[in-house]
Amino acid sequence: MSGRDPHESHRVATPLELLYDLTFVVAFGVAASELSHLLAEGHVGAGLAGFAFATFAVCWAWVNFSWFASAYDTDDWVYRALTMVQMVGVIILALGIPQMYASIEEGEHVDNQVMVAGYVVMRIAMVAQWLRAARQDPARRSACMSYATTVSVAQVLWVGIIVAHTSVAVTFVLVLLVTGVELIGPILAETRKGGTPWHAHHIAERHGLLTIIALGEGVVGTVASLSAGVGNQGWSVDAVLVVIAGTGLTFGMWWIYFAIPAGELLHSRRSRAIPWGYLHIILFASIVATGAGLHVAAYYIEHHSELGSVATVLTVAIPVAVYIAMVYVLVAILVRMADPFHILLLGLTALVFAVAIGLAIAGVSMAVCLVVVMLAPLVSVIGFELVGHRHTSDAIAARLAEESAG
Repeated sequence: MSGRDPHESHRVATPLELLYDLTFVVAFGVAASELSHLLAEGHVGAGLAGFAFATFAVCWAWVNFSWFASAYDTDDWVYRALTMVQMVGVIILALGIPQMYASIEEGEHVDNQVMVAGYVVMRIAMVAQWLRAARQDPARRSACMSYATTVSVAQVLWVGIIVAHTSVAVTFVLVLLVTGVELIGPILAETRKGGTPWHAHHIAERHGLLTIIALGEGVVGTVASLSAGVGNQGWSVDAVLVVIAGTGLTFGMWWIYFAIPAGELLHSRRSRAIPWGYLHIILFASIVATGAGLHVAAYYIEHHSELGSVATVLTVAIPVAVYIAMVYVLVAILVRMADPFHILLLGLTALVFAVAIGLAIAGVSMAVCLVVVMLAPLVSVIGFELVGHRHTSDAIAARLAEESAG
């Protein structure tokens, strides 16, 4: 574990990384399903609180594994065995998500014992990886030990939260504090302790792959909405519109994410990697929440939801809006510029959301409202394809030229 070459040619995700990612399909699916149930029952606050807790735990574990793998993937038997342990941890965590949601709904305390147990299993295996790297890569020992130390301290604190067995409010305050410990590790290691040899193009590919996995929840949500409509009324115009809306929404969200060459920009601006990587957690969560919103739309169509038409549309529109905003923020971080054309596109996107909500208020069918929400990412797609790609390409070229000259 002397460290991978950060300039290695043709570096791509390994089969083991792809296998590891499959466990997150399960975790995302459970988190989205539980969120949709609580939203449909009208327990919005409890649903959002549980979703925030679950998605951070899931995404943060994935982020740490992926950045470690980018720097130190040896693919030997020890590395593979420890990766398998982490996969087991993800499954345990996923199994604990429903009872965590239920406990928050009841409002007495947060029952996160199984979730935290799974998380600790993942993270202890990660500590073993970092200690191994620290021993075998003396030049970067300080950075590796920073990771190992902060992760270890955080796990002790997570277990302490279980033992404390406090109220929901106190638990979330403690969770925020421990989350701060988790987040400080990479900042300390990468900016103060020499950093690790992660590969920019590999990291960009890995985040793109998890984006695609999260987008799968949109496909699942579309099928749920379609099944509800077809099951009640058979094939109809509304059923066709639901197919168009769900598929178009997922496709549009995919399109705008991959419009920017993140790998090339990260390679030239490695110092932007931490904010870029951290903000992906919000992006991943917004994608999964969009799938949950489509599930809520299915409950509404089946008349099994406590939410009204407007609230149901918002369960889809809000996470899509957060997703689109995060895409533009990530672009601004990498290119380091505020583009007036992007502001125009965001304004037009906000108008699309306003129209969708207005239609819901007017009593227009849910299928039509979803079709209008689908148009939100298409604003950016059309703008980019007609004008923005040349404008953005010029801006990226200028920024890369500045970096090369510097």
